[in-house]
Amino acid sequence: MAFIADALGRIKPSPTIAVTTKAAELRAAGKDVIGLGAGEPDFDTIDYVKEAAIKAINEGKTKYTAPDGTPELKEAICFKFKRDNGLDYKNENITVNCGGKHTIYNALMATINEGDEVIIPAPYWVSYPDMVLLAGGTPVIIEASIENNFKITAEQLAAAINPKTKWIILNSPSNPSGAAYSLDEMKALTDVLLKHPHVWVLADDIYEHIIYDGFEFHTVAEVEPKLIDRTLTMNGVAKAYAMTGWRIGFGGGPVSLIKAMAKIQSQSTSNPCSISQAASVAALTGSHDYIKERTKQFQKRRDLVVSMINDVPGLICPTPEGAFYVYPSCAGLIGKKTPEGKVIKTDLDVCNYLLESVGVAVVHGEAFGLSPYFRISYATSEDLLIEACSRIKKACEALL
Repeated sequence: MAFIADALGRIKPSPTIAVTTKAAELRAAGKDVIGLGAGEPDFDTIDYVKEAAIKAINEGKTKYTAPDGTPELKEAICFKFKRDNGLDYKNENITVNCGGKHTIYNALMATINEGDEVIIPAPYWVSYPDMVLLAGGTPVIIEASIENNFKITAEQLAAAINPKTKWIILNSPSNPSGAAYSLDEMKALTDVLLKHPHVWVLADDIYEHIIYDGFEFHTVAEVEPKLIDRTLTMNGVAKAYAMTGWRIGFGGGPVSLIKAMAKIQSQSTSNPCSISQAASVAALTGSHDYIKERTKQFQKRRDLVVSMINDVPGLICPTPEGAFYVYPSCAGLIGKKTPEGKVIKTDLDVCNYLLESVGVAVVHGEAFGLSPYFRISYATSEDLLIEACSRIKKACEALL
């Protein structure tokens, strides 16, 4: 339609949301479908967070707040950054947004000019490149190989930087691979960034607390304090706190960037939900013991899925350090035929075959910028995961 903005022609709908929607539609139509596409914990929000929200309602905290967050929540976020990451921020360094995606969107919209480049390691979260394109920038993709556990090297980063580079987005632990950078690996990247003072860093730490096997999480500005004045440290309550629907994300960064993001927000969404902000104060300042217990359950699920998928002919599934995804290679299936005679040519073909033949919904690797792979979210019950992996094995064994 002629009146639709040209910018929308540069982007596509979210593939992960599309898979989840399709699985829900098939279930509504009576199909037996197991959805492993959603990046959402199956746990409920903890009771004391719910109680804080109810208390806020009863106290009449149902009005507009400051556009980019209440002072109370900003103080709680400063407390969180100091406690968890050793970062010293003041309220003026904090932005509060309608989810972590909103934080990233505001940052890119507030800073990118036509021709600016944003380095994005692949596999990447599906929304990064599209948000860069919508802002008028150019995504520059660095492929992280399975041989390097889906992490880029310092040499790759150095080779990608040029005078047009505005940002690099680093997501650790990663969606979709679950890969997380160790202290030494992160230090190697920050050493490169120190040599290029025009490059800003967007550290997407949303899976910070979901880590396994004693892995120690480190964020960019913690590893290299000299980068703090050109780093946006992004996080939120969605994943670790099982608060996806509450829609609260936040970031810490230099005042100039935070003010620019606030200007964007003041003319778009304005403030995040006042009740969600009150609940997030409780989440960030309360006990984290339940998060540790839930992470143990996630690790058990991870080990189950990795073991079962690696038992499937044609699939190779690395063991991730964090998040709640695995990203198996399906290269061994490419070129095979379905029982109906259709040739499997791409990872999208693999995912369509799994959905149509055995009712398992997963997301194809092309959506994340690295093929041939697919993403499984194991943020669901063990029984469903066992059934889903068994179906995947059955489907793959039926290929000719």
